[in-house]
Amino acid sequence: MFSRKKQPPLKSLIAHGSRIEGQLLFTEGLRIDGEVQGDVRATAEQPSLLVVSESARVEGAVHADHVIVNGTVHGPIHAGELLELQPKARIVGDVVYKALEMHQGAIISGQMRPLAVLVEEKPPLKLASNQS
Repeated sequence: MFSRKKQPPLKSLIAHGSRIEGQLLFTEGLRIDGEVQGDVRATAEQPSLLVVSESARVEGAVHADHVIVNGTVHGPIHAGELLELQPKARIVGDVVYKALEMHQGAIISGQMRPLAVLVEEKPPLKLASNQS
């Protein structure tokens, strides 16, 4: 779903020096360079990309398909597809992800859990008996 060439476009920006308080909903792509106090959530209608830059700080839950963190997040992160933690990422909270890319220097203070992968049911194993 997320090749390097077909990521959703970054259509919104919370600039350095800006501060948002309250729940934030976005579509497609959002880059945060400032501060957000409240949950940041992508709408489920289309693939989403959230970038938390080195200067950014988020205090609240984060939900998106592809999440890239190089700043600070105090709260749980749910990445439906890919979670990228760059070297200056600082996360205080649990993370849930389908795929994880973590660079040296990134820190997580919380539990890490992969999304449950649906396993195709296999027929039960039948053992051969030693009866003649």
